[in-house]
Amino acid sequence: MNVVSAGLIVIGDEVLSGKTQDTNTQVIAKALNAAGIQLTEARTIADDTQVIVKAVKEFSATYDYVFTTGGIGPTHDDITAASIAEAVNQPLVTDNDSFALLRDYYQKQQQEFTEARQKMAKMPKGAEPIPNPVSMAPGFRYENIYVMAGVPRIMKAMLANILPTLQGGVSNLSYGITTERGESFLAAALSHLQQEYPDVSIGSYPRFTESGGTTATIVVKHHEKALVLEVADKVRAVITTDGGNILSDDFLE
Repeated sequence: MNVVSAGLIVIGDEVLSGKTQDTNTQVIAKALNAAGIQLTEARTIADDTQVIVKAVKEFSATYDYVFTTGGIGPTHDDITAASIAEAVNQPLVTDNDSFALLRDYYQKQQQEFTEARQKMAKMPKGAEPIPNPVSMAPGFRYENIYVMAGVPRIMKAMLANILPTLQGGVSNLSYGITTERGESFLAAALSHLQQEYPDVSIGSYPRFTESGGTTATIVVKHHEKALVLEVADKVRAVITTDGGNILSDDFLE
C-alpha cells in the first residue's frame, strides 16, 4: 500500500515566543490523515530567511508534500514568500491575477491599496496561487510546497482549497485503550510488543484525573484494521494481567 508523507513548517517568532498559540498543526494533521496523507514531521521555526530556506529545502527533498503556515502578510517581518523563492531558486514576482483581486478587494473596502498590501501578491516565479476567500490575500504552491497563512480562519479556507488537489495514500487507524494502571506497570510488556510489531505505532499517554489518580491510554496506529485489532488484543491482555482494568476501549476519531 502506498504511504504518502507530509511535513509541516510553522513559521513565526510569535509562536516561538509563546505570544501566539499554534492551533493550525492539529487541524492540518487531522485533515491530512483523513485524506490518506501522513504528517511525519512538524517543525516551528523563526522568521529568519536562512532558517526558512534550509527547512524548506530539507522538507521538500524528504516528503511528498510540504506545508508552511505564517509569514505571508503585509508587514516587514512577513518574509516567507521571498525566502521560499530563494529556496527554490526562483525570482519573486507579482502574480497579476492576485494583484487584481487584492486591488479590487481594498477598493470595495474603501481602503488604500498600499505598497505593503501589494506585497501580498508576490510569489516565486512559476508558483500557483492558493485562493483565500476570507481576505483575498493568496497563498501559493510551488511544486510540492504549499504556503498558507498563519491566521487559523484563513489557513482553514486555504486548506479547504488545497485538499481536493492532493493525492493521498493509506490512512492510519487509531485504537485507544485506557486503563487506571500506571505506565510503569505496562512499560516492559509494551516495549516487547513494539519489538514484535515494529511497523505498528504503539504510544502511551498518561493523564492525571480530577480525583488525583492517573490513567494511561495506549494508542495503536496502523493502516491495516486487522493488524490494529490484533495488537489491541495483545495490549488488552497486557493491561488485564494481574487484575488491571480497562476504562475505555475503541477506535479513535
